[in-house]
Amino acid sequence: MIVASIQSEFQRYKSLAEKALSQIQDKELHKIIGEDNNSIAVIMNHLSGNLKSRFTNFLTEDGEKTWRNRDQEFEERAEARTVLLQKWEQGWGVLFESLSVLHDSDLSKAVKIREQEMSVAAALQRSLAHVSYHVGQIVLLARIHVGKEWKSLSIPRGKSQEFYLKMSTKLKS
Repeated sequence: MIVASIQSEFQRYKSLAEKALSQIQDKELHKIIGEDNNSIAVIMNHLSGNLKSRFTNFLTEDGEKTWRNRDQEFEERAEARTVLLQKWEQGWGVLFESLSVLHDSDLSKAVKIREQEMSVAAALQRSLAHVSYHVGQIVLLARIHVGKEWKSLSIPRGKSQEFYLKMSTKLKS
């Protein structure tokens, strides 16, 4: 039940990022705001690389793989949306495949990340926090790029009362 809950949260963050990505134009994927910052494309590449590295052979190998080039993930390159989304899906696919075979009884097992031993539960919490941090960046950057045309991913400003009324009406029926 705990692993299923964690998997659901990962899915929720993936969905939030994808809803934000659907609102921006291709050119905005590579737009950098300010100095020494990351574009949405760079963040997507980093998350994909991180998820592939951490969750490939999750229970049996260190989560920092020798084949990963983390520094390269932060280099801006002109990649089409289709290429970025393909990498994005690969990273998430590795994560969800790993989670699909985990059970709550695995949570106390030990795994390593960068030679640091921790429980599966701690590694999952660490990864979920990492993903949520970067998804928040993607959403914020997308919102800045879209401006006034932004469609809220949650309850729109000034609409809380309306939302709660609608929800309570649904629950009663």
